[in-house]
Amino acid sequence: MHFFSCSTTMNVGAVGGLRRIKNAIGVARKVLEHTAHTLLVGESATTFAESMGFISEDLSTNTSRALHSDWLARNCQPNYWRNVVPDPSKYCGPYKPPSILKQGGPTHKETGDNYGHDTIGVVVVHKMGRTAAGTSTNGIKFKIQGRVGDSPVPGAGAYADDSAGAAAATGDGDILMRFLPSYQAVEYMRRGEDPTVACQKVISRIQKYFPNFFGAVICANVTGSYGAACGKLPTFTQFTFMVYNSLKNQPTEEKVDCI
Repeated sequence: MHFFSCSTTMNVGAVGGLRRIKNAIGVARKVLEHTAHTLLVGESATTFAESMGFISEDLSTNTSRALHSDWLARNCQPNYWRNVVPDPSKYCGPYKPPSILKQGGPTHKETGDNYGHDTIGVVVVHKMGRTAAGTSTNGIKFKIQGRVGDSPVPGAGAYADDSAGAAAATGDGDILMRFLPSYQAVEYMRRGEDPTVACQKVISRIQKYFPNFFGAVICANVTGSYGAACGKLPTFTQFTFMVYNSLKNQPTEEKVDCI
């Protein structure tokens, strides 16, 4: 799931459910540059990538195969099924809906490992004030096939507007996309909010409905000021991000305490 945005034109290119293509954010850029569409998904996105010259290859590794084998050995725990039979908290599928559904929350168990992620979010402010944003991710482990998270959704994974700034988000994409946090952060900055405050307000909006939400947002306005915020959990109290600007000779690691 990958997203690329050019804020000067407000054009966007994104792909989701892309298979067997390593340089996925490059494919997202080709969607922006060579089509009138915003989002391509699934095998058709792979076909498009191949037509653009990208190589289809096996992206599985020894590590990913071992993770999957271990997950199967643990009766497919954790997983993201609910209101199905057999009981997804005890068994692997295939799953089917029961005759009478009982409403309930997600059956997956939150573990420290679930808070790990591979999402890369980038916001860029040019010295002339132009902005851009992009995200790239493999998505959560053990997800249901067909699941698309926040990264390729404009305004959720990332957003940029030359009149205000740019933002990118990471964390629980199934929650993030319901709030369009990157878009909301940019709108806060448009009103004159400091980037750090804009990020904090976005996190607080989500926490109002999901107090145990896991995620973070980074923001930068058109003057180059930047900030970040994250939702505090017992195992997640700080968020680390990298900054590179005219005042720094190289990318510098910074941290922010979660709220």
